[in-house]
Amino acid sequence: MNRRIVTLLAALAPIIVLGIVGSVVTVPFVALGPGPTFNTLGTVEVDADGKTVTKPVVDIEGTELDPTTGNLNMTTVSVRDKLTLFQAFGLWASGNHGLVPRAEVYPPTKSKEEIQQENSADFQQSENRAELAALHYLGKPVALKIASISPDGPAAGALREGDTLRKIGDAPVTTVGGVQESVGAIKPGTEVPVTVLRDGVETVVPVTIGARPNHPETGYLGITPDEVPDVPFDVTFNLADIGGPSAGLMFTLALIDKLSPGELNGGDFVAGTGTIDSDGAVGPIGGIRYKLIAASEAGATTFLVPAKNCDEAKQDAPDGLRLVKVDNLSGAVDALDSLDAPSC
Repeated sequence: MNRRIVTLLAALAPIIVLGIVGSVVTVPFVALGPGPTFNTLGTVEVDADGKTVTKPVVDIEGTELDPTTGNLNMTTVSVRDKLTLFQAFGLWASGNHGLVPRAEVYPPTKSKEEIQQENSADFQQSENRAELAALHYLGKPVALKIASISPDGPAAGALREGDTLRKIGDAPVTTVGGVQESVGAIKPGTEVPVTVLRDGVETVVPVTIGARPNHPETGYLGITPDEVPDVPFDVTFNLADIGGPSAGLMFTLALIDKLSPGELNGGDFVAGTGTIDSDGAVGPIGGIRYKLIAASEAGATTFLVPAKNCDEAKQDAPDGLRLVKVDNLSGAVDALDSLDAPSC
């Protein structure tokens, strides 16, 4: 064989091998990047009885709604798995994606189905908490039921499952967090009157507060309270195949906007993220960098950032996107109505 051809083949061989390896062999990383955004004031196509129909993202039936305009977009992070070497390098080089070890997103001790189920459960919980947080903010009724009682806890034999909690001592309670705070502040061994609604009758039941296991200085009642909407309308969230708890804040704001006069966003394009508790506390989330990119590309001009995500958000904020720091629901509502809102 001609020596020149042999030399050429020898030089091309590593390139050919690299091309095959780079196109076929997968890497132990996943790519995180900007995911889709959804206007919680808008509509989405859903499957209903085999047909595709358009429904509000946040659907409220059974009461009059206030008109809304503009956007209150929730944001997501995309996850790309089973990447080849070339795909991983290309996404990293784009600047809009980051690579993380696959085990951080898909722990080897769990199946992909288990992780998806957990993410779906988190999303469902964020929907429930969003509704409760909005109802509390608007002063609409929420029933605080006793879902279960520890058989060996202080409340066993005194309180009953299904009781509606009204007061712990002299302190009215309306949220799960409020129960934990009230009970935790009482010295163990103290007898406290607990006011409940039982079979339609308000009843006062004396209970001696116990000591929380592993925290003997903290009061303990041994009940699991559950907040239940007590309103004459129904709320449905119509987003499927979305996981995690980070849509809570934006769902809550959409509910408030639809159920109260005026427009929270002033008709502007606002996006954001953050978990929500029923008492209105806003918590941090992951992937803030990619959510900022997604919001900016969608056209947002303002982004609501959980306070604990602010330092990270400031490092990666796209030009022209105003970052508003949010600690709680009241702060988020006030910020949308103020030009002097706290920024990150």
